[in-house]
Amino acid sequence: MERDERELRYGDHPSQRVRVLGPESGGDGPAPVAVLLHGGFWRDRHGMELMEPIAEDLVRAGWQVWNVEYRRTGADGGGWPQTLDDVRAALVLLSEELSERPEGAVPGKVVAVGHSAGGHLALLAAPGSPLHGVVGLAPVTDMVDTAERGLGEGAVDAFLGEEAPHAAFHESSPLRQVPVGVPQLIVHGDEDQRVPLEQSGTYVQEARLAGDEVDFEEVSGADHFVMIDPSHRAWSAARAWMDASS
Repeated sequence: MERDERELRYGDHPSQRVRVLGPESGGDGPAPVAVLLHGGFWRDRHGMELMEPIAEDLVRAGWQVWNVEYRRTGADGGGWPQTLDDVRAALVLLSEELSERPEGAVPGKVVAVGHSAGGHLALLAAPGSPLHGVVGLAPVTDMVDTAERGLGEGAVDAFLGEEAPHAAFHESSPLRQVPVGVPQLIVHGDEDQRVPLEQSGTYVQEARLAGDEVDFEEVSGADHFVMIDPSHRAWSAARAWMDASS
């Protein structure tokens, strides 16, 4: 299979870009598409390179990968709601590209994979997008809880602003924005020291009550960062779900 690699822009800011890996089609038809959203508590010290190991794993398995960069907090100009706006704009670009493909060349499977803060963004951006599913790897789902615990060394204050109104916490919490409307898999380790397992447990319960189809994989002995290690069983669980999803 011939390798394809290119960079697309969805805005004028240097961070408004997507690295596309893998061909549009494989031996059996259109390649499924994985949209990757990295974590790092929305801060500009972390970028799309965090997702490169699982991007390579997906390309080897026949997926086309859209590894998305977005504006982050710090000197990058990100925050609420512009960071989410970036992710939504990247998904609009994907939708436009898919609409331009000839009949029979559109993939039947478009799945977002978001780790930590990237999982937060994936869940919020999914409604009305071309996504058929979302994989949340230790996602941030409750901004009130995240702020009260001081997670990410005060990451919520930097993202929402120190004087953010109550409505911003509600609008930016996937927990408060269910149903998402697409099938989801939430994967979380029971030794996660960055985002508590309890957030995912509560989110899954509320999303199911709202009518979402959500699978939940609690990984024994797993911390926050093995979620994006392609050799770890946590990622194996995600890959199995992605390969089986329709």
